[in-house]
Amino acid sequence: MIRSLFPATLTLGALLVSVPAWSQSCDRACLEGRVDTYLDAVIDNDPAAVSMTRDVRFTENGVRLEIGDGLWRSMKSKGGYRLFVTDVPAQQVTLLTTIAEDDRTPQGSVPALMALRLKLDGGSVSEIEQMVVRDAAAAERVEAMGRPHPMYLESIPEGRRMSRRDMLETANKYFTGMQQNDGQGDYPFSADCNRIENGNQSTNAPTPAGQTRPDPATATGYSGQWTCLEQFESGLLYFVTRIRDRRFVALDEERGLVFSFVFFDHAAGETRTFRTPDGRTVTAGPAQPWTWGIAEIFRVEDQQIRQIEAILHRVPYGMNAGWSSYEDGLSDRLLDHTGI
Repeated sequence: MIRSLFPATLTLGALLVSVPAWSQSCDRACLEGRVDTYLDAVIDNDPAAVSMTRDVRFTENGVRLEIGDGLWRSMKSKGGYRLFVTDVPAQQVTLLTTIAEDDRTPQGSVPALMALRLKLDGGSVSEIEQMVVRDAAAAERVEAMGRPHPMYLESIPEGRRMSRRDMLETANKYFTGMQQNDGQGDYPFSADCNRIENGNQSTNAPTPAGQTRPDPATATGYSGQWTCLEQFESGLLYFVTRIRDRRFVALDEERGLVFSFVFFDHAAGETRTFRTPDGRTVTAGPAQPWTWGIAEIFRVEDQQIRQIEAILHRVPYGMNAGWSSYEDGLSDRLLDHTGI
């Protein structure tokens, strides 16, 4: 029961009407400030500090919880890394960030990664979705990055800005091109495209000393030393059998940013063996059914993908995020959840 999570003298109704009234619409600074208000409230486990609608909906790692549960009980502090995608028309804001959680260690806390989405309705928070990646090493890598790539903060001149639909369709080509990758799809990568996953450079990585850069023509697995385009043209990502529940939840037209929550399924078994575009037979990919739960940000510009940043963790195979219907959760269609 929600009542058990709050002081005995405070009912849910009183909680939701006792907070100060907010304006009906937020600009960029307002939305991003609302994130800090929310995170501070989570640290203090003080839901009364956040203006929420009476029917506010909250999920953590795909599970619907009561406000005050989950991370509200364990978060100790905010980290230094912050990458926003702020969608003013949709009154929705997302964040990739680092946090610290309670831990039974001499240090008293352990780092983690977090993807957060807040949706406002009439100035109050109506939806809260968060994904917590409890991988301390990954969180330390991301924190060590310091700041997001400057490109994520650069404005695109008005005359070159893409429409919302074009932004969505360009980003979605990444998922379509990776699913059952055959090396022959439409791969709209710029020459300087780069991808970061859990703080690791997963494209254009330097070749370690004493090693030779893998050749896409002879390799049996894709390499993080290759470019975005080389990886896709190799056809060696074929073992990604389904990329589904492709929910695009925030767009920033000014900065060319698209934020998505998505699942990557690897069915294993016979799907691990396939033919590459040059006719070689290869076996690759996880040996057991495997799903990645992923929060992914794209910088799209001039109809191309220039930067990609993601956090991800292993989740139960075939799971749903709790925001789509069963059918949409299994679909590989583009799902526009911005409401615009």
